[in-house]
Amino acid sequence: ISITGDESKRRLGLLSAVSLVFNRIIGTGVFASTSVILKSSGSVGLTFVMWMIGALVSAAGTAVYVEFGTGLPRSGGEMTYLEYIFRRPELLITCIYAFYSILLGRITAASIAFGEYSLHAVGSELTAANVRVVGGLCIIVCFIVHGVFPTFGIRLQDLLGVFKLAILLLISVCGLFSLIGMPGFSVGEQYDQHCNFTWATFWEGSNTNTDAFVNGIYLVIWSYMGYSNANYALSEVQDPVRTIKRAAPLAMMLVTVVYILVNVAYYAVVSKADILDSGTIAAALFFRNLFGSAAEQILSALIALSIFGNILAILFAQGRVWSVNQELGREGILPWSHILASNEPFNAPFYGLLIQSLVSFLTAILTPEGDAYAFIVNYTSYPISLFNLLVSGGLLLLYTRAYKLYNWDPPFRAPRYAVVFFFLSNVFLVVVPVIPPAPGYEVYRDLPYYSHVIMALSIGLFGILYWFVYFYWLPSKKGYTLKQEVITENGVSQRVFRRIPIDA
Repeated sequence: ISITGDESKRRLGLLSAVSLVFNRIIGTGVFASTSVILKSSGSVGLTFVMWMIGALVSAAGTAVYVEFGTGLPRSGGEMTYLEYIFRRPELLITCIYAFYSILLGRITAASIAFGEYSLHAVGSELTAANVRVVGGLCIIVCFIVHGVFPTFGIRLQDLLGVFKLAILLLISVCGLFSLIGMPGFSVGEQYDQHCNFTWATFWEGSNTNTDAFVNGIYLVIWSYMGYSNANYALSEVQDPVRTIKRAAPLAMMLVTVVYILVNVAYYAVVSKADILDSGTIAAALFFRNLFGSAAEQILSALIALSIFGNILAILFAQGRVWSVNQELGREGILPWSHILASNEPFNAPFYGLLIQSLVSFLTAILTPEGDAYAFIVNYTSYPISLFNLLVSGGLLLLYTRAYKLYNWDPPFRAPRYAVVFFFLSNVFLVVVPVIPPAPGYEVYRDLPYYSHVIMALSIGLFGILYWFVYFYWLPSKKGYTLKQEVITENGVSQRVFRRIPIDA
């Protein structure tokens, strides 16, 4: 069902593919979720257990998406794979995915974290209004970079990926030096002294409450999401089968090592009490404790830059879901599909990027203040869990006799146990949010705990309603059928629907 671009469009090599995954995953989670995860776990030791569970889930997910990427080496990500598996009713899954792609502001949470670290860097007050203004400006800049200067955007994205790795390695090394007592890396006397790595304090306060543990695991797994990011742009990847087999595992190994080392560094320098009170700026306290408040502000700016790279990576990949090298605009199922499928006027998916940026901007502005970050994270991650559930479940179906006619024989096969584990992990992520939390472990301050579930499922229902009206009810009522044809305009191939009268 896809029409891939010519080889001249393949601009992404191994480094760019690794950068797409690495930049997408390491954005706000390791910088902004440390405090919330510690509150959920209750102890430093249980926090590390959660991060290791997240690593196992992400490894299984990587294997699933590498199998699909090698078997269907073209852009589109989940949409391409779900269309391949679930072919009936025709175009239903495409309509559902289209509405999620339109209405999910996937860069909103990262833009809020960018606003907080940026304001912290310049010493400005962290009011909700200030954070949202700076985050909104960040979204606009990222849109201009990728929408108007696409070649520069790729280079900047790659550069910020290397820069981000350097920042995280700096945190890791400084934390390890402090832990072993290296001169010049001790915590300032005016700050709380940590004592997190004795056996007693390591497990002290471990929370046995199921709701709290589930909340923590949910955030950790969200922090690892992004292992499929290169799959969205495979039509622009050089030698996509070979590259995805190398890039995705390499990026995930880097991510896992960095996450563990950075958490060791945090707890080697910042006291447990300070981390619990840090909100989303635990990394800033790390540098304050070691090098003083001036270094705290400088490093906050550097962290803001690394989050900026994360936003660029997400926007680049999600824009490609709409672009000429991808599927949605070219399927012709939405109004103005010829515009969405175009690379005009800057040889980039300008209008797809515009939609992603606009929705993210509005989500940041309209979300209630106290619950903004948590709601945005949950609202954007819940549909991802739904699609991961369908993708992994669909892959299990491809192994059965009922799907033998599909002749599924990719160059790489994920271990069966990894696929089952990933499937069950996403069952967990989909079911848990609808279970009422225990008192004291509420998800939100002002919103009902199930708010993000209702919002996410409503989007899917809109997609189903659109499919029913446009592809079933209207043709039946007005006496025509829809026939899909491929046309080429200005060198761009896309699909369009022609109305054929039933009695013609």
